[in-house]
This record gives sequence, structure tokens and C-alpha cells, in this order.
Amino acid sequence: MSDVERIVSLIVEAQDIAKKSGYNNILQPGFIKEMIVANILGHQVHKTKHEPDAYDMQDSSICYEYLSCFEKGSFQFDRMFKSPVDKREKSLQRITRNSKIYCAVFEKEFPLNVLEIYELEPETVAKEAERQLDLSSNDISHVGFSIKWVTNNGEKVY
Repeated sequence: MSDVERIVSLIVEAQDIAKKSGYNNILQPGFIKEMIVANILGHQVHKTKHEPDAYDMQDSSICYEYLSCFEKGSFQFDRMFKSPVDKREKSLQRITRNSKIYCAVFEKEFPLNVLEIYELEPETVAKEAERQLDLSSNDISHVGFSIKWVTNNGEKVY
């Protein structure tokens, strides 16, 4: 069996295991990293897209959002609307619907290895997101947070 065949076989096996637990597509962007972070933090990763990334094991109304980057990278919320007002509010709800925001730094050389995780208050993240949206010349923007900003505004939990 070639390396590629073995890799594909293991991915198929992993997807079969995931499917039995209700995870329909482990290859959707970011999902594997979300599973890794949820496992570290003791959260339950969400099973569908367009929802918070994870929630509390005992109380599913307590939601969490995960952002990740590699060392020396930055975290971001993509496709955030500056306007119109209703779309801006919906964009900001991706932040404010959560009890906490977690920013995980992954190792570039070993991309499934978490180096550190920071916990941030959604209000702090939303305030910075609004500041960036207000300064943007575009109606749709990516809102970014440097590792330095995260370390200055969050608490290291891992």
C-alpha cells in the first residue's frame, strides 16, 4: 500500500468513526483543529457549520468560538459586514453569541500540535471588530487579531 493509499484509508476510517457520532464531514475547513481545541478544553465540538464552534459539555446554551493560526500568524473572522446595518449586526453576532472566544496557536512544523490557547471575552473581541469595521473602506472585510493583541487582551489557558 502506498503512503497516499494509507493516508486516504485512515481518513476514510476516521470519517466512518465521526459519522457514527454525528459528524458528517470532518474535512470541512477548520473542523479537525476545532476538534483538537475542544478536546483540550473539555468542550463538545459543534456538528454543523454556521453555528458556534463548540459548547459546554453540560449546558449546550453555553457556546464558544475558536480562532486559530500558526506561530507568527494572526487570527481572523472572515467576511464581516460593515454595512448594511442588519448584516453588520448578524456578523457581530458570530462573536457576541458566545460565552468565550478561544484563540489557539498551532505549530507550523507540526500543524496538529497546539502551542497555546488564549481565552477572550466576546465583548472585548466585538469592540475591536467594530473598531476595525468602522475604519474599513470596504462593506465586507476580514477582521484580524494579532497574537500580540490576543496575549494583551486575553488570558492564557493552555
